[in-house]
Amino acid sequence: MVNYCFPTVIFSDLKTTICSLKNINFNSTKMKMMAYLYVGMLFVSAILVYFAVVQFNKTQNLLTDGVKTKAKVIDLIEISGEDGYTYKPVFEYTDKLKNIVQFQSEVSSSPAPYKIGDYVHIVYAKNSDDKKVVSFWGLYRWSILLLCIAMPLMIIGGGYLLYSRG
Repeated sequence: MVNYCFPTVIFSDLKTTICSLKNINFNSTKMKMMAYLYVGMLFVSAILVYFAVVQFNKTQNLLTDGVKTKAKVIDLIEISGEDGYTYKPVFEYTDKLKNIVQFQSEVSSSPAPYKIGDYVHIVYAKNSDDKKVVSFWGLYRWSILLLCIAMPLMIIGGGYLLYSRG
């Protein structure tokens, strides 16, 4: 009786590779090192997910407790790079105490996302220097980037551990 991993002949090379994985001795030194690597990937992904959740919660608290207002784009700082120039907007707004506050965006882009004189919605914390432009990318940028790095690591590391358990 023949035991096939895949029912079609198209995947015969892949079938041979997958079927031969069943005969690997997982107690060898090389396999233990691989297991440590995959556990490390899973651990790093868990840390990245933790910090993504922390960033998400900070953003949610800022949206809940912060002050929403409009800021005017007063300048575009030109930053030279390998691919040409990018532009970082400088915003100005008046806080609740009637102080005029200026701040630079954390992100520069090309083309410039705003023109001088444009108004954007921002949210700022009452008791700290935390300020964000109210846009999807402006609010959730770090959470998304951390999760984009963490998810492949989690899938690879977790998939290996699930596979090795049988």
